[in-house]
Amino acid sequence: MKHWSGFNIASVAVGLAFLYLPITILVIYSFNASRLVTVWGGFSTHWYGELFHNQGLMDAAWVTIRVALLSASVTTVLGTMAAVVLNRFHRFPGRLLFSGMVAAPMVMPDVILGLSLLLLFVSLDLDRGFWTVVLAHITCTMCFVTVVVQSRLVSFDRSLEEAAQDLGCPPWKAFFLVTLPVIWPAVAAGWMLTFTLSLDDLVIASFTSGPGATTLPMKIYSQVRLGVTPEINAVCTILIAIVSLGVVVAALVNRRQEQRRARDERLAAQ
Repeated sequence: MKHWSGFNIASVAVGLAFLYLPITILVIYSFNASRLVTVWGGFSTHWYGELFHNQGLMDAAWVTIRVALLSASVTTVLGTMAAVVLNRFHRFPGRLLFSGMVAAPMVMPDVILGLSLLLLFVSLDLDRGFWTVVLAHITCTMCFVTVVVQSRLVSFDRSLEEAAQDLGCPPWKAFFLVTLPVIWPAVAAGWMLTFTLSLDDLVIASFTSGPGATTLPMKIYSQVRLGVTPEINAVCTILIAIVSLGVVVAALVNRRQEQRRARDERLAAQ
């Protein structure tokens, strides 16, 4: 086994500190009893109680959760369909254009995407609000699901699905009963990724939202410009906890799926 040198250990420690120390400080100060966010006044959960009495933050959080859930669900379906098309149909008219359009939001700056969607909604005479934010998030995050699911489909054994069809299973049923359970960890990972991106989005939502559709990142940003408050630390800590819980659950599901697959392979080999 290769031993780590002191330089490698120090590099990893500095990297982890750079990434996670600010988040750790934010979480710690969310339990600060003092109203001054930079002065420790003792341990307290007072600001979490105040947070749930802040109607503006609660309304923004509810809008954000609804947008994230709806956009992530629709995005997962559309992204999985796009991944299947790109993986199984290598030659069809417009494939290169379709592939480029799917991947474009990954490399396009958020400001350009937000402005483009704003001009689209204005030209279509759509009132900006909840649904325009949902449509914008679906457009900008579908590519991530497509990439994740497509990478899993590359290693999928098509003979399993073909065997099911030989036994009389229709193609759509073979996909849902054979293919989807195998690629399900990738689909779940794509859903979790798009859900997180939707929760975190500020730029695109700022361009496409309207009255009554203020998301939590927009609310936090507008308040931070006037000064950080302990309530903002508390709501950010809750967001970190939600995202971390989702990542842990996705990892556990993926690990369980891999263990089940390995057990099935061992039984088949016997």
